Amino acid sequence: MIVTIDRALDAGQVAQLRAHLHTAGDAWVDGRATAGYQGAPVKFNRQIDEGSQAAARCQAIVLGALERHPLFISAALPNAVYPPMFNRYSEGMTFGAHVDGAVRIDPRTGHKLRADISATLFLSDPEDYDGGELEVMDTYGLHSIRLRAGDLLIYPAASLHQVTPITRGERLGCFFWVQSLVRDDGRRSLLFEMDTALQQLNRTGADEEARRTLVGCYHNLLRQWAEV
Repeated sequence: MIVTIDRALDAGQVAQLRAHLHTAGDAWVDGRATAGYQGAPVKFNRQIDEGSQAAARCQAIVLGALERHPLFISAALPNAVYPPMFNRYSEGMTFGAHVDGAVRIDPRTGHKLRADISATLFLSDPEDYDGGELEVMDTYGLHSIRLRAGDLLIYPAASLHQVTPITRGERLGCFFWVQSLVRDDGRRSLLFEMDTALQQLNRTGADEEARRTLVGCYHNLLRQWAEV
């Protein structure tokens, strides 16, 4: 399931992030510092040192926004979120085709996190750069994605994906992983569709008893599938 969350962060929050990133100085390091065996040979970008103050300030902004965002909660059903990371692609930089690692270790706690969902938060507008498309391959084919600053894309971490080479400008972004309460992408998709339909029924004032029954079905499926 690929879901676009428009305006996950508002313009003010994006501006704060960009200001922190543009003044991060020595906190910018080679992106291969955190790449695994598969990713390192095809990864060519810069990213913020995970242990830096710049990273901590930016993480607080992103997590503070997402923990209150109903569409993110509905689509991801987050159980744990890896601390957001921040990267920069300048001209000629790219990240070739790869699949994200299945397990990450939270640098703050040392706890292992299963990466069910990959997330990319765009921090540059499409007119700021050429190239730099996020390409995600799923069962329905290849999706080439360039979103507005503040928009978030979530997709299964098992997907083959890449960032095409930048040919002009600079692409700033944030990326992280989610361990979902529901491991299986098909089940998460079903629950998301059901929750979306229920919200529409609530807005239109549909039959109250039927809505109550469907809400019960949603929570009983979640109860059956959730891993906590």
